[in-house]
Amino acid sequence: MEVLMCVTGSESPVRRRSFRKHGTWFQEGDILFLHMSADPIRAGEIVVFNVDGREIPIVHRVIKVHETQETGEVDVLTKGDNNFGDDRLLYAPGQLWLQRHHIMGRAVGFLPYVGWVTIIMTEKPIIKYILIGALGLLVITSKE
Repeated sequence: MEVLMCVTGSESPVRRRSFRKHGTWFQEGDILFLHMSADPIRAGEIVVFNVDGREIPIVHRVIKVHETQETGEVDVLTKGDNNFGDDRLLYAPGQLWLQRHHIMGRAVGFLPYVGWVTIIMTEKPIIKYILIGALGLLVITSKE
């Protein structure tokens, strides 16, 4: 999975279906390709972001952009397409906007189902140990 993280820029697979992209669902288990450029983030883009105090990144659409005139910094407000309200309840207490450092990247593509390997190994660690044991046994019993 580390290879996929380097290639896609994504830390973890999609875990829920609270958003849509251009009429097609990102399914649970899809790996997203992320890109972050110096261009300002705009409403309508799908971003992956981390919230202070939470381990798992969130993938939602930008619904509002707030630009500070003095500094030119752009803050964003997000929402899952299937959610009724914006994401402020998901943000850290007292946080109203996401800043640039919260955003890991923009979703520019995806690999379907590949992330299920990570999800299964995270949710059912016994499978991970069985696979590691089987690989170890294969190494020990190989002729060369």
